[in-house]
Amino acid sequence: MEKVILEQKDAVDWVFRGEGAANLVLAYSGSSPLFVSYSTFLFFRIWLYYLFIYLFISEFYCYFNKMGKVMRILKSPRNAKNGVKANGVLTTHERLLWRDNEESTASPNREIVQQLYVKHVMSPLLGQKHVDPGVRVLVTKEFLESVEKNVTCHRPAWRVDSSRVDTNCDSVLIISDHSVFPTGFLKGEPCITVEIKPKCGFLPMSRFIAEENAVKRTVTRFRMHQALKLRNQEVPEYSEYNPLDLFSGSRDRICKAIEALYATPQNNFRVFLNGSLVFGSLGRGTDSSTILVCEALENALKKVIQADNGLCTTSFIQLVAETVYTSGVLDQLLEVQKLDTCDIEGAIHAYYNVISEPCMVCRELSKDKLSHPYASLHSIPLDESLKIVKDYLIAATAKDCSLMISFRPTEDGDLLSGSSHCTVYLGSTNQVFEYKVHFIDLDLKPLKKMEDYYELDKKIVSCYTQTVKNEHEADKNVGMDANGSVF
Repeated sequence: MEKVILEQKDAVDWVFRGEGAANLVLAYSGSSPLFVSYSTFLFFRIWLYYLFIYLFISEFYCYFNKMGKVMRILKSPRNAKNGVKANGVLTTHERLLWRDNEESTASPNREIVQQLYVKHVMSPLLGQKHVDPGVRVLVTKEFLESVEKNVTCHRPAWRVDSSRVDTNCDSVLIISDHSVFPTGFLKGEPCITVEIKPKCGFLPMSRFIAEENAVKRTVTRFRMHQALKLRNQEVPEYSEYNPLDLFSGSRDRICKAIEALYATPQNNFRVFLNGSLVFGSLGRGTDSSTILVCEALENALKKVIQADNGLCTTSFIQLVAETVYTSGVLDQLLEVQKLDTCDIEGAIHAYYNVISEPCMVCRELSKDKLSHPYASLHSIPLDESLKIVKDYLIAATAKDCSLMISFRPTEDGDLLSGSSHCTVYLGSTNQVFEYKVHFIDLDLKPLKKMEDYYELDKKIVSCYTQTVKNEHEADKNVGMDANGSVF
């Protein structure tokens, strides 16, 4: 953890960027030498010869020498009891689960564990080039309280009602702002970034899926979850996005997926220009893209994409699709998602083995279902149960993360061989773009959440099954007249 302490006076320099279920995201807008210059630390590198000091300064330089930093601050539920730390240390069973990483299990709080999880678990799996574990920085309680006051008016109302800044934390996570190119930001070069939540990219085929839930083998989790969200009025309409298209490896299907995300972004598709949101929502999600919203995006894209009037958005969608296809970055994400080999219907039994409690799921099942295959899960060695649960939680992180792809046009239009970034050619505008890809929101899932995953899975399947049944009955009734005869 860096020996820097952010105090109350520093809060004004951090502005609201967005938030997820667990964290607030703030962007740096100040001019402190600590965050924009490396010169303060240059002198120390001359005379501090010890290797660990050199590495300390080098890492510090990477995160604080330029503009383009964001801060992730943990939130806590508003219904949490006063004085109770919502994000405590790992539980006894969690330490058992992650015992391979002694540094994590010995950490004094969950904030540090989260960073170490990204660094030691997710980064090797997804590739260090695409994962930024960040640096933890100490903060005072007054800093966090000031942040809470400053950002409340910018947060979605439903988020404010459900959570607040966890002022019991003693540190925050600083990472690079992946919606900009830091050097280009200083030079005034335009940068366009898309943020995508890919969701689960495969259909489960686990033998532990109950026969009455067989629909999970043919319909994507995303599609089924849309029915539940629609019923709960979390979304106004179905999204036609199909994660299987995005992960397909087919140019045409990837483009189809991007077009669907653009048509109904909800909270799965956002676009930034030079770090500022120009399309998508900071809240629960957005409706279908309206004419005014689409025009605003079209105008913003003109700063980056040299297309004819009205064609910038189309070209941008092509650019994103081509980059997803050529980079192959989703291939590795899919492999991590597929660590979930048992589905929650199998993993939940291994979970009860890990916590050494009677299986509540088995208690609810009828005797004929207990014979096979669930009973076999309760006779496996503990190490196998630990692996099943551990792999499931890692896969859950991969299914819930976001992908950020940033683009900036090259000056000479050539495919730069000496660039530190990859390049992609957009044929419709004859432009070459440098791009960088990063995965974000790689949070460690609490072990206790296994029970929530199981209950949510039941609700999703039940709601979707009932919705399909109702639609079939409605279609059948349409074909009958008032006397009950078919016409």
